[in-house]
Amino acid sequence: MTSRHMPGRSRPGTAILLAAAILFAGVAAESKAAKVSAESESTARQLIEQGLKDDLAMNLIESLTTEVGPRLAGSEADARAVQWAVRKYRELGFDKVWTEPVTFRNWERRSEGAEVLGEHRQKLVVTALGGSPGGTVEAEIVRFGSVDELRAAPAGSLSGKIAFVDTVMGRYKDMTGYNGVGSARSQGPSVASQKGAVGYLMRTVGTNYSRVANTGMTSFGEGVQPIPAAAVALPDADQLDRLLKKGPVRVRLALDCGWGGEVTSYNVIAEITGSKTPREWILLGGHLDSWDMGTGAVDDASGIGITAAAAKMIASLPVRPKRSIRVVAFANEERGLIGARQYAVAHAADVAKHVLALESDSGSGRLYAFNYSSAAEGGPFLESMKNLMGTLGIEHAGGAGGPGPDVVPMAGKGAAWAWFGQDMTRYFDLHHTADDTFDKVDRQAIRQNVAAFAALAYMAAQYDGSFGSAKK
Repeated sequence: MTSRHMPGRSRPGTAILLAAAILFAGVAAESKAAKVSAESESTARQLIEQGLKDDLAMNLIESLTTEVGPRLAGSEADARAVQWAVRKYRELGFDKVWTEPVTFRNWERRSEGAEVLGEHRQKLVVTALGGSPGGTVEAEIVRFGSVDELRAAPAGSLSGKIAFVDTVMGRYKDMTGYNGVGSARSQGPSVASQKGAVGYLMRTVGTNYSRVANTGMTSFGEGVQPIPAAAVALPDADQLDRLLKKGPVRVRLALDCGWGGEVTSYNVIAEITGSKTPREWILLGGHLDSWDMGTGAVDDASGIGITAAAAKMIASLPVRPKRSIRVVAFANEERGLIGARQYAVAHAADVAKHVLALESDSGSGRLYAFNYSSAAEGGPFLESMKNLMGTLGIEHAGGAGGPGPDVVPMAGKGAAWAWFGQDMTRYFDLHHTADDTFDKVDRQAIRQNVAAFAALAYMAAQYDGSFGSAKK
């Protein structure tokens, strides 16, 4: 919005105008001085060509999902995943590989089940929500079309009942559908308990009409009594709807799960040392843990494979880029960005040196858009990226996107971020379900992802200008 002088208000003082002019001149001078070399752009184009033929990411995804499998944070498999990542990063020849401890309270799933009781007795396909307590409850269910409807229920109206939130998720290219129903999982159980419910069921957050249920974290507010909480597969949610039209429905929900003591996992970090400013980093992230139902192929073995393969291509160039490239396999993203939060604390003093951070954690679909947090400070870089990404069918989407989940804590401290929009039309068929397995990964899309990540990371490492990272 253009600033205008309004009648009746005093004009800005000369000193303020002078200071503003000096600041503007400094920014303009920096922007004019920052350039993208033709040589760097040529190298980035070579990385794109190589990435579109390279299968290292696919090999890494297959290895992680086959040799380790599901990787619930804090589990024995999670520990094996850490060992796998350290070994693979060393095999890839990165200049440095190390781990940083991440401590958190553990949650385990042991068994789960539900069934309709009475005249229409039948089993239901359910999965416990992460953070749910164990327990067995038998009660009549009360249906709500949304969490907002549940919130509007009178106090105590669900005493002795099981709340059933039945919100249908739409299929979209982006996160629109998920954003519309995610609160049913994250907040619904706590709200239900406050209304007196003894248990909680919800239509699974997903778009897959196979009989699989989608897990994910929930939490209970301070002073709220935790209650057994589970997601119901889509066909089973529809079945409950039909049964409710015939009359009251009584359900038994039996969950064996819950919180244990503290455990320690690790962020696994690898680095390509920059040739000019090694203490400035371009960060590429993904998360190593997964839920325990499928093998975590699209969420997020794909991100681990994409970022490692992109960095490996840069490491294989004849000359190291000016800035360092840091690859981080974050611990325990699924239960609250724990590894990312602890990384942000451990590296808080170096926020300004995290020049640009980018994460792959939206599956294995094709990329269609890109953006970053401070385009005004990277004008020449933006124009170059428009050209490079255009060859991959990726358009600049100004004002769109945001930091990836594991980048959020560092971004909150002032780190600049980059973003790729990924086609998620089919992602929520798999998200946090038993169907998230290696056979669902799209080879050609993974190659495009690697090409884009490698080109952006390399160009950012070579760029002399600022992206705006500054400690808040």
